[in-house]
Amino acid sequence: MATDATRPITILVAALGGEGGGVLADWLRDAATAAGLPVQSTSIPGVAQRTGATTYYLEIFPVPTAQLGGRRPVLALTPTPGNVDLMVASELVEAGRALQNGWVTARTALIASSHRIYATVEKMPMGDGRYAGERILAAAREVAGRAILFDMADAAQKAGTVISAVMFGALAGSARLPLSREQCEAAIRASGKGVEASLRGFAAGFAAAGSDVPAAAPAPVAPPVVARTQAPGEYDAYPVEAREVVAEGVKRMLDYQDRAYADLYLRRLQRLLARSKDAMLITETARYLALWMSFEDVIRVADLKTRKSRFERVRSEVLAKPHEPAHFIEFLKPGLDEIAGLMPPALSRRFHAWAIRRGLADRLSVGMHIKSNSVSGFLLLRSMAGLRFWRRRSARYADEQALIERWLAAIEAAAAHPRLAFEIAMSARLIKGYSDTHKRGRANLLRILDNLVDKPTVTDPDERAKAVFAAREAALADPEGRGLDASLGRHGIAPRPPQEHPLRFVRPARRNS
Repeated sequence: MATDATRPITILVAALGGEGGGVLADWLRDAATAAGLPVQSTSIPGVAQRTGATTYYLEIFPVPTAQLGGRRPVLALTPTPGNVDLMVASELVEAGRALQNGWVTARTALIASSHRIYATVEKMPMGDGRYAGERILAAAREVAGRAILFDMADAAQKAGTVISAVMFGALAGSARLPLSREQCEAAIRASGKGVEASLRGFAAGFAAAGSDVPAAAPAPVAPPVVARTQAPGEYDAYPVEAREVVAEGVKRMLDYQDRAYADLYLRRLQRLLARSKDAMLITETARYLALWMSFEDVIRVADLKTRKSRFERVRSEVLAKPHEPAHFIEFLKPGLDEIAGLMPPALSRRFHAWAIRRGLADRLSVGMHIKSNSVSGFLLLRSMAGLRFWRRRSARYADEQALIERWLAAIEAAAAHPRLAFEIAMSARLIKGYSDTHKRGRANLLRILDNLVDKPTVTDPDERAKAVFAAREAALADPEGRGLDASLGRHGIAPRPPQEHPLRFVRPARRNS
């Protein structure tokens, strides 16, 4: 490429932890040093809990030191907006942050992966808090002088390496570096670690940058489509749109409990089917009923964590070779509700009340680190998973089934008004997660059922449907319940009283003088 011998090439790299951003910066620095080019690199650590990547900034002067006649260029330690030649992002939202912060302009070649690793702020809402990836892709193509966008995570996985090798290949393939492909590959070989896999990833990135294939927007997460394994005509009574969802629901019930539980799932749907043939209502009720009936208690968690498919998936994700050992440490923290939930209902209520009176709720919540690849750890988890036979006798099962029946009865009662019935069915979205997240979602659903469904202050079905929709969306956006209180307040419903939060005073430890 033609270079300006009066100014350095500026490169800004944004990579998440574990993706090899530091290795990429080292490769660039080593390749430039081997080529005799003045180079300088710095890094700024990212923020924990996935709210920002670690950034690496490099400046490479495109003229060899031997040709500068004893002069040395002054290289900067930090980038400035409008002065970045190459911006590299290992994930799509990191590319969005770069665009927002002004690092990408018409002079910039933006190299970014189109895959997603969801940020903490995207996971926090009870509903769908994901950023719109297609907007970032459109902005990248509009703002950047050149946009090289493709799924680097997929390329890295196929090559059996980490994403930094693919990013390095895309940088070299952009024709914006004052380095040849051979010089870049030599830097990888000189590192001496994972050379062959890194070179495969480098080649994939180099080819993708040269082809400039437009990246597609990340596909929305869709419900799984399952093969029809049931007998012909078994689900023909259901609307066509609902049949695959119902089939998947039956499959999930069999995996979660047994044939009798799958039959209960079908009986519940058939009750609704007798009242309504609305395809959307049947489909969404079948979806959320299956999710709710397979609630995640400690039995389910232990079962999922000890499945062979899970061990194989994790080994694949960490790129463990067949001969390499992999250690699995499960971080569990069952609390009072999880412990009491395994007991029979009457005993559970007494135990829960006793623990609250004694102030033991926090003490019973003890963090556990279990090595599931060890014999003792695996047997402990399998013993917990083996309590599936006990699940129907547990207090948690009784509580969940009672609320499921109340929810279904409300849908059936509103079946003559499809829009209202649909909004009630969709309110099951509030039931998710475990521990405090599950408790908040359950409490919010009960408030909606109490005030807008069972004893409504709004009588017109269409207006009730709008009220239920607004309340549900408010609860999903703010799991603490303030948004829900505001939504219900528009219909004259008083907010919940303030919740008590006990204060604990701890005497500071005495220091030895």
